Amino acid sequence: MKTLVLGLGNELISDDGLGLLAVRKLKEENGTSAEIIECGLCGMALLDILVGFDRAIIVDAVKTGREEPGTIYELNAEDLGPVFAPSPHYSGLPELLDTAAQLGLDFPSEFKIFAMEVADPYTIGGGLTEPVAAALGNLVAKIRTQLERWERTT
Repeated sequence: MKTLVLGLGNELISDDGLGLLAVRKLKEENGTSAEIIECGLCGMALLDILVGFDRAIIVDAVKTGREEPGTIYELNAEDLGPVFAPSPHYSGLPELLDTAAQLGLDFPSEFKIFAMEVADPYTIGGGLTEPVAAALGNLVAKIRTQLERWERTT
């Protein structure tokens, strides 16, 4: 089974770079057969990246304001509802999955989303805030655990 770990974000914008830094750390630690990709894209631009994989882990930063920065959310694709955005050009993962199905694309049948509550996904420069940087290792460990779980089932 072909597995992808996709880190999303922009490391030039404070905590928004979390997904990129997490997958980079995972790659440096080695020990996985999964393909690891850092990506600054979102929405429908992810279609081409996800095609051809059986399983995918998506790693990203979120700011809900409901939890403390550093809180890690583990979600399945089914846990996500439609995204209501101010622009009709924006699409989230549910819309992406629906489009892939309608087009008959060879898309992952299993998705796991690891998102971390962040403090500041808006400020240009400065790197990760303290609570997010402190939780980075825990996030990478959770991703590795999921990969190991999948590898045991193949």
